[in-house]
Amino acid sequence: QVQLVESGGGLVQSGGSLRLSCAASGRTFSSYRMGWFRQIPGKEREFIAVIGWSAGSTNYADSVKGRFTISRDNAKNTVSLQMNSLKPEDTAVYYCAAALSYSRPYTYTFAYDYWGQGTQVTVSS
Repeated sequence: QVQLVESGGGLVQSGGSLRLSCAASGRTFSSYRMGWFRQIPGKEREFIAVIGWSAGSTNYADSVKGRFTISRDNAKNTVSLQMNSLKPEDTAVYYCAAALSYSRPYTYTFAYDYWGQGTQVTVSS
């Protein structure tokens, strides 16, 4: 089983930045589709960003496009989410996810096989 562990969450003021990191186990990390999702209580888990095995293959939710950047370092088995110009509405629990198959749409939670425990991001106004 693959294990994902997020880190880097915390409290930041509006307009500030945070960098989240996700450490993944397993020898096949380089082939995973890696995604970031977030969830606010009472709402469905929301797609944020995804990156494929190629570092140039990325997609973002409209709500974070231009502010967030997803990246991966296959040598270190990590994926990161750089979050700039943070807004109070970005407050949520952020989850890292890994997909072994690319056959399912990446914006849906069921496309992913493994999930991290989540890390809290709070943006104060």
